[in-house]
Amino acid sequence: MVSDAAFVRNLWYMAAWAEEVPENGFLSRTLLGERWLLFRCGDGTWAMLADRCPHRFAALSRGARVGDVVHCGYHGLGFDRTGNCVHNPFGGAPPSARVLTLPVVERHGGLWFWPGDAERANAETIPDFAFVEGPEHVRGYLRMEANYEFIADNLMDLSHAEFIHRESFGTNGSLLERGVHTVQADATGAIWNNWDIADAVPPDWVRPMVPEGARIDQWLHMRWHAPASMALHIGVARAGTRRTAMVVPAMANPHILTPESTASTHYFYTREPGDQAAEMVRRVFEQEDEPMIASVQEGFAGRDFWEARPLILPSDAGAIRARRRLMQLRRAEAPAAAA
Repeated sequence: MVSDAAFVRNLWYMAAWAEEVPENGFLSRTLLGERWLLFRCGDGTWAMLADRCPHRFAALSRGARVGDVVHCGYHGLGFDRTGNCVHNPFGGAPPSARVLTLPVVERHGGLWFWPGDAERANAETIPDFAFVEGPEHVRGYLRMEANYEFIADNLMDLSHAEFIHRESFGTNGSLLERGVHTVQADATGAIWNNWDIADAVPPDWVRPMVPEGARIDQWLHMRWHAPASMALHIGVARAGTRRTAMVVPAMANPHILTPESTASTHYFYTREPGDQAAEMVRRVFEQEDEPMIASVQEGFAGRDFWEARPLILPSDAGAIRARRRLMQLRRAEAPAAAA
């Protein structure tokens, strides 16, 4: 059991891509330290039940689904989308025979759940990821052996691309030499961590697309919503054109993190179609990012981030603001968690 204080509860988290859930079946996944069951109901809406029968605590996912009822594989108790026991082979369901449920809705191809006070769950506050819709976005998922805040730190400090991703998609030093770094908040509650690079030598992956000797303007803007739902916007244009002469179409990708536990994370993203794009994702995420983030987590050795007192660089400004926002949200929920 994970302590309630480990995660902010009154927020929307992403549980899965809708396409991960088998048709007429269910998906079992550990989220925020607890196992949950997800399935699409006959009316097209979604249900999310605790993956644990209240009788002997066996996983309901070891059972079977009949219509919108999940039957435990141990003794046959059946539970509907509201968590109520609607079938007992032994006759009569006791009032305590129910499982916990959470609000869950589908937005932009993802299944979003609210683990806090259900009365506060307003689907209009789910971050906007409408840009992922369309065939140009292939949805992907991976599991990382790292705390979600360490992964968010990495994504909110894009200067690391100059070192870890130098050969895959770095900016050939232009981010450090010519980049202007700003951090700002917007009316939606998002924190934007932006790098803007003007009149720079094109990075290797852009050079074949521009004339010899041409220079470019490039921008990398990362949007963060609590707890760690991020969107990366990238643009490359011919220098001096006020970003009108685009070298490639503007790009946007989700980087949505949901804790599996305090030391592991579900990572939802999209990529371009094709084997080459799939291989690039595997290289960047699994070979370059993940080993370094795992090393960071090992270095902290279980200590609280603030108590460990790591050195803070100017490029950490966005990540630090995100961590402070989460700290404030935890403190606001602390009285309710204690009660």
